[in-house]
This record gives sequence, structure tokens and C-alpha cells, in this order.
Amino acid sequence: MKNAALDAAFAALAEPQRRRAVELLRARPRRAGELAEALGLSAPAMSRHLRALKESGFVEETHPDFDARVRIYALKGEGVAAIKAWVDETEALWTRQLASFKAHVEREK
Repeated sequence: MKNAALDAAFAALAEPQRRRAVELLRARPRRAGELAEALGLSAPAMSRHLRALKESGFVEETHPDFDARVRIYALKGEGVAAIKAWVDETEALWTRQLASFKAHVEREK
């Protein structure tokens, strides 16, 4: 499951419009229509991008009490957490590898 979450997170961010949507949502939650307008996308295209971001854990959808037809999107941490964990593990691997290489080079001197 861990790999599936990571794959979904990277796949979601591989699309430039989705990355831009995440950047817009960093400032504040927004309506789907507001995101579509800011990105120059049609409503159906924005809906597909938001669905991918939701499924990968980057955004969550809420509805205001006054109108259930309105969807507000906000950032959620699951997608970022999967990527952060992978980067942390990769960094630890490289740190160990480089330390081992340094020790080897110093022994050869």
C-alpha cells in the first residue's frame, strides 16, 4: 500500500496543471470554478484534475452549509506525507552510501 500511495502522489504531481492547482491551494482553499478560471481550464478538465488530486491525498473537498452544490477544495497532507517519507528514506540511503564511500577513500590514502 505504501508504494501505491507514493505512485499515486507522484502521478498526480506529474501533471503541470495539478501542480499549479496545489500551488494556488497553498494560499487558501478555493472553489473548483475559481481554480478552473485561474488555470484557464474548462470545468470538466478541472474536475478531472481535482479528482486525481483527491484520490492521491493532496486535496479534500467540503461543501458549505449554505449550498451543497458548491465544492471547496483545500490542501490535505497525505500525498505530501508519502513523498516526504520517500525523500527521507532516499536521503538516508545516500547519506549512508556517501559516508561509506568517504571511509573507503580515506582508508586508501
